[in-house]
Amino acid sequence: MPNAPRLIPTTEPKDAEAVVLVLHGGASRRDNPMVSPTQLSVLRMIPVARRVARAGAKRLAVYRVLNSTRGWDTTHTPVDDARWAIAQVEERLGTSLPIGLVGHSLGGRAAILAGAEPGVQSVVALNPWVYPQDGDVDLSGRQVLVAHGTEDRIADPAKAKEAARRISRSTDVSFVDVRGGKHAMLARHGTFDGLAADFTAGVLLDGHQPGVASRALAGDMAFEV
Repeated sequence: MPNAPRLIPTTEPKDAEAVVLVLHGGASRRDNPMVSPTQLSVLRMIPVARRVARAGAKRLAVYRVLNSTRGWDTTHTPVDDARWAIAQVEERLGTSLPIGLVGHSLGGRAAILAGAEPGVQSVVALNPWVYPQDGDVDLSGRQVLVAHGTEDRIADPAKAKEAARRISRSTDVSFVDVRGGKHAMLARHGTFDGLAADFTAGVLLDGHQPGVASRALAGDMAFEV
């Protein structure tokens, strides 16, 4: 029997105006394909989800998606789990609300590729592990932010930059170089978390956010922080 994805609430305000799904990364493991709630790639997204919830000021319903399996294979990927979660929140909340996706590493790739789903308005990819052709997805009508650490040795910033360039053929996308940032986002964690939270809240809510995300919201297509 295949493993099932799970939806873990960070905050569920009664009168939510939009929904954010936070997508974790994590490489595959042959000895144990199951996702553990305590694996580091999953735990790393807890502060991201909390920061998004704070930025939403009780106007955003925020959920973390626990994938059905680790990594990415040819039969089932994190994109499938993201699509499941999009359908699940509509059923859970009993209404269709604007959706934001925030993903790290392979979760960033899933956020980009699932960004074309109906209802998605905002996509944030943090240190995404991508191929350049992943950017060929049509994200018309969405706003996209890609933030990549300059010292990431696991996910290639150059591939992410090329994917972002390709995304820009269909919609507005901002690429942010995070100086000194590494793949796990532990260094400069406040910058990564803040960019994700403020950009997402800005797109889904009133558009006005403090800090460096305001540059992306204002249309700055490439900058360094």
